[in-house]
Amino acid sequence: MIELLTARTPNGHKVSIALEELGLAYDVKKINMRAGEQKENWFLKLNPNGRIPVIVDRDEKDFVVFESGAILIYLAEKTGKLLPEDAKGRSIVLQWLMFQMGGIGPMMGQANVFYRYFEEKIEAAISRYQNECYRLFGVLDNHTKHHEWLAGDYSIADIANWAWVRSCEWSGLSMSKYPHLQRWHERMAARPACKRGIEVPEATKATPDRDRLKTARSIVIK
Repeated sequence: MIELLTARTPNGHKVSIALEELGLAYDVKKINMRAGEQKENWFLKLNPNGRIPVIVDRDEKDFVVFESGAILIYLAEKTGKLLPEDAKGRSIVLQWLMFQMGGIGPMMGQANVFYRYFEEKIEAAISRYQNECYRLFGVLDNHTKHHEWLAGDYSIADIANWAWVRSCEWSGLSMSKYPHLQRWHERMAARPACKRGIEVPEATKATPDRDRLKTARSIVIK
C-alpha cells in the first residue's frame, strides 16, 4: 500500500495520476498547505524540503520518496510500467521528464507567482516568465506534431508535463496557438486515470478569492 501525502497542485497531480494509471492501491493524506502543514516537523522528517507530494511505501518498510519526478520514476520502476527498461527508451522518457522538471514546472510556477499571486503586478516579470512558458509550449507543440506521445509510448513523461500544461490558464497562458499541443492535451484529458488523478485529493469549499490569493501568496514567498 502506498500512502500519498499531497495537495491539489500540478506536482501533486503528477503522482496521483501515475498511481491511477499504474493501478496501485493507495491512501491519501491531504496536506493543508494554507495552514503550512508541509512545514511542520513531522512532515519535514519525510521531506526536509517541506514540499508536496511525498509517498510512503508501506510494502517496503515505510520507504519514503519525495520530489515528484523521483516519485514517478520509483513507481514506474516498482511496477515495470510507464518507463522502458532499455537504456535508450528509458533515456528518452527521462529527457522529457527533466524537460518538465527543469523547464515547464519552474517557469509556469514563476508565471503563477507574478501573474496570479503578487498584489503588485510587475509587468516585466510577468512577460519574462509567460514568454518563456510559450517558448516551451512551442517545443512541445513541435514535438507532438510528429509524435502521439512525448517519448514513444505513453509514459511518466506525458503525465508530468500534462499535469502542468493543463493548468496553463492559471498562469495567464493559453494553448490556442499550439494545435498539436492541444491535441496531445485532449488525448491526455480523455484518459480515465487522468480524470481520476486530478480529483485527488478531494476539493474543499473554496474561500473567497481575495482571501485565497492572499493566503497562497504568503505561502509562495516564504
